[in-house]
Amino acid sequence: MRLGKTAVVLGGSAAGLCAAGALAPHFDRVLVLERDELPDGAEHRRGVPQSKHPHFLLNSGRRAIGALFPGFEDDLIAAGGLLLMPSMDAAYLDGPGWSARKRSAMTMIYGSRILIERVLRDKVRELANVDVREGISVRGLTIADGEITGVGFSAADGEEHVDADFVVDAMGRGSPVSGWLAAAGWPESEVQTLDAKVTYTSRWYDLPAERPASWWWRHLVIMPTPDKGEHPAEHEFLVNFFPIEGNRVIACMGSWGLEMPSTTDAFLETARRVRTPLFAEAMDRCAPASPVHLTRSTGNKWRRYDRLRTRPRRLVFVGDSICAFNPFYAQGISSASASALLLREHLSRAERLDAKFSARFFTAQRGLLRVPWRLAMARDQGYACAVGTERLPEWRRRLVAAMSAPAFSLVVGAAREDDVVDEHFAKVFNLDESLGQMLRNPRVLAGLVRYRVRAALGRHRVPFGFDPQAEPPATDYSPATATPR
Repeated sequence: MRLGKTAVVLGGSAAGLCAAGALAPHFDRVLVLERDELPDGAEHRRGVPQSKHPHFLLNSGRRAIGALFPGFEDDLIAAGGLLLMPSMDAAYLDGPGWSARKRSAMTMIYGSRILIERVLRDKVRELANVDVREGISVRGLTIADGEITGVGFSAADGEEHVDADFVVDAMGRGSPVSGWLAAAGWPESEVQTLDAKVTYTSRWYDLPAERPASWWWRHLVIMPTPDKGEHPAEHEFLVNFFPIEGNRVIACMGSWGLEMPSTTDAFLETARRVRTPLFAEAMDRCAPASPVHLTRSTGNKWRRYDRLRTRPRRLVFVGDSICAFNPFYAQGISSASASALLLREHLSRAERLDAKFSARFFTAQRGLLRVPWRLAMARDQGYACAVGTERLPEWRRRLVAAMSAPAFSLVVGAAREDDVVDEHFAKVFNLDESLGQMLRNPRVLAGLVRYRVRAALGRHRVPFGFDPQAEPPATDYSPATATPR
């Protein structure tokens, strides 16, 4: 059912492209306004500085984008994306040492952010009623009787205006729309924030033509140390040697509240002080393909438009323009695409784009965003360096800090040995289930208790804690009856 003549999307990044796919069946024309000149291929651009760092496409995101753009996943893999099972294809240094390699419930597609967006752009170009205009600066919204009626913008040949029956804000963390609404008389929306001072630094490398015989792994992950005693600051880093298309990797180090290297020499020196020598040794075997890229804009930020008593009609928000996350948790694209898919579902049931439509959509979107938001808070609220409206009182922060790592280790350990816990942990990681839902599941709770008792008795089914100074073991510890899922 067509709901209007023209819908406008502000921003042509991943969130905006997904929104265009959601709008296309319901409007005669969808106009996407993008500030940058968009490349034909998989290339970096100014408007997406985080494209230089690793990006996971979680299962919930894969499904949402696939529903919006059938064939997306096949196209992404055909373009070079890697479909891997992390528990078999990644070496994890977690807790005291390397984890065992075994089959699990989770698969993922690895690829760069620029490849994901290139494939998305190709899918959008297949939609006959979607027009992407580049080099555009959006200047404001026109509003009449509490309803968005148009968008003003600047193009290369001057100022323009387009009448709009519906507008989606996908302009990211720095979106000016909230300010425009306040200037038009709406109250300032409440904003929840928590910045755990995450900084991460990355460098791209070309892999050797022939991988060393010991490299059974494709992805290398080094988690922060659980050691509470004296240790080098670099042992607090979260480290990835992350595979992408084109026989390349992104070497990335990140931390909460610590200084990170921004020059090539400092990057290489710092890499030699992380928890295992394998990270630096792996880089030594590769050819550098980029300078070092540093990012600090990583705070969690949720603009609570859902709490406004009256909202502007015919305007919704997707992606970082409404809810931005600490990028460490890989929730951004998946949450944005899920919001876009939710929008399409609500448009398909709508008879008119009135206040009731807005209320229904914002309420449903709140429930969707609450899942990744609570996951981000569960870790970031434990850091003493965190600031923002969601910072906990000190006694609660200390409690979270003391409990979060042991709780995470318990779940990870139980998932190694219990297929049901593993399945639900994979759902939580991929935003298919909330942490609360998992922990309310009687079978999961029984699995956690059983693992804790067996661990206390030293009766582990799957070994772990292999020496981090040695190569991660290549042995497949999957049960003999296990099959890929």
